[in-house]
Amino acid sequence: MSPNKTTVHNYMEAFRILDHEAVLECLTDDVVWHIPGSFTITGKEAFDKEIENENFTGKPVIEVIRMVEENDIVIAEGTVGCQLKAGEMLHLVFCDVFHLQNGKIKQLTSYLMNTAASNH
Repeated sequence: MSPNKTTVHNYMEAFRILDHEAVLECLTDDVVWHIPGSFTITGKEAFDKEIENENFTGKPVIEVIRMVEENDIVIAEGTVGCQLKAGEMLHLVFCDVFHLQNGKIKQLTSYLMNTAASNH
């Protein structure tokens, strides 16, 4: 596995168990996380607050189906299940685009779709 894919793998593993320190270790100080239609945050402190978002409880169930790399960009596709504090489970598919710099995640764009919203 390449160094960039290893960073993304380590990030996913750390996020899966909500290990804040290990997640943050994978990021540049000025990291940008963008979820289109939801939010854009900048910096490790803001990122840290979103690891355990106030709308969710418990640990997410993350399955990475594939990772593709070109230059300093890694794209990860997969599924995630999260328990909402309101009680219901949220099932999503994701496509995360990671821009890496010197082996750290500098920018992450997460494209998410709720699979319950799709009847096709």
